[in-house]
Amino acid sequence: MGRPPRYHRKIDPHANTETIVTGEYAEQDDRPTRRRRLPRIGPRMSARCAWVGDQPEYLAYHDDEWGVPVHDDRTLFEFLVLEGAQAGLSWITILRKRQRYRQVFDNFVPGRVARYSRARVAALLNDPGIVRNRLKIETAITNAQHFVEVQAEFGSFDAYLWRLVDGRPIQNQWRRPAQVPAATSLSDALSKDLKRRGFKFAGSVICYAFMQAVGLVNDHTTDCFRYREVFRLG
Repeated sequence: MGRPPRYHRKIDPHANTETIVTGEYAEQDDRPTRRRRLPRIGPRMSARCAWVGDQPEYLAYHDDEWGVPVHDDRTLFEFLVLEGAQAGLSWITILRKRQRYRQVFDNFVPGRVARYSRARVAALLNDPGIVRNRLKIETAITNAQHFVEVQAEFGSFDAYLWRLVDGRPIQNQWRRPAQVPAATSLSDALSKDLKRRGFKFAGSVICYAFMQAVGLVNDHTTDCFRYREVFRLG
């Protein structure tokens, strides 16, 4: 899979600018730079992305997690499972079942989930606290097995995933919800590689939602109070 050019950034919050160094000069001291002005946010600092709504689960997820860069393998696996479980359902349904998922999936420790037996699958299918879909449950186990394989190959799933963006989130500047894509060429590439490795429920749309959740892309709209906060985390 291709990677974007290497770069270095320096944010000056007082000047409201970001200096970006790109290409072959990214690791040199004497290098050309380009500067861009960060989008300003209006006086309504409580403004949020339009998809959030007023449910407390959505508010907490949006304000504390969505778009924050994740480098912990256990959490990455959790989001991979939950994004797959969401297929055909609403995200609020998954958020409301999330705590039970953590309980019955051994807190999403991939090595443990990878060893689940048929008896464990049967028990999960009888648990009303999760999505009782055999394919989704069996996919979580299959994906855990391949997740462990990726860890063995790259040292961590984090290393495998973040190399796609050279270790730095893509900072989008969407002004309207309609501009936010459902998938991109990068999610296409991630989907293709995951499928090649045997992962299921790894289509490009699911992969892009996963990338948004774990911070590979900052897709908060620029009028959202979290945009600049997440921007600085990158």
